[in-house]
Amino acid sequence: MMRDGTGTQLRLLPWTTPAGDPCYLSTSDPNSRLSCMADELEAELLDSAEFVLEQTKPLLAGKGMGERELRFAGVRLAEALGDALRIAASRGARLPET
Repeated sequence: MMRDGTGTQLRLLPWTTPAGDPCYLSTSDPNSRLSCMADELEAELLDSAEFVLEQTKPLLAGKGMGERELRFAGVRLAEALGDALRIAASRGARLPET
């Protein structure tokens, strides 16, 4: 869990820098404009992952899928899984400590 200089927990955002590094948000307001944007993007990414999974299952179950199609499906699934894991890490870090 990342914290700022005051000890406030930082929120892992669902996007990265152009160099691929993680972005964090320091705010105690879950209704801030940037927090709401992050929430909306997380919802869109999860919806997209669900769509990719729904579309890929029949392709993988069928026979005759070529290497090109298999590679495309694998890349999309890997992207969706990466997004879902990042969102899970972000949300898990925001759970109250017990």
